[in-house]
Amino acid sequence: MTDASSAPFALHPRLVAATAPLGELPLSTVLLLDDHRFPWVMLVPRRDGIEELFHLEPADRSQLMEEICLVSKALEARFRPFRLNVADIGNLAYQLHIHIVCRFEDDVFWPKTVWSREREPYAPEARTARQRETIEAFADLEGFRPPAIDG
Repeated sequence: MTDASSAPFALHPRLVAATAPLGELPLSTVLLLDDHRFPWVMLVPRRDGIEELFHLEPADRSQLMEEICLVSKALEARFRPFRLNVADIGNLAYQLHIHIVCRFEDDVFWPKTVWSREREPYAPEARTARQRETIEAFADLEGFRPPAIDG
């Protein structure tokens, strides 16, 4: 029998279904949430069996905070949001993942939260364009490795 610590890292199926890949940072897989209304990124630390921030080892918590800050700065520089919302929710996908959402005063839900809203997926070409744009914004982040993007 294999325990969780020896199993290879895998994204929760709900995260796979709701996102597109943006790349890898030293600790986290970086994903684009499939909702055309917002530049919305998720960071998923590549640590099996971790559901809560406090479950991470101290060095990984520090690294995750650094990655949240780096990604947030890159999103702010690229998209110029009015606010960035950062959250760890995970009520349905029991795997630690951090949401970073660009919010604008003229977005459809402003000033209310975007959590628990029905997603409005990108058209395929628009998703690829947003992936490329966001990957470009992350190009100078230390340790960032982009994926191959089809399309």
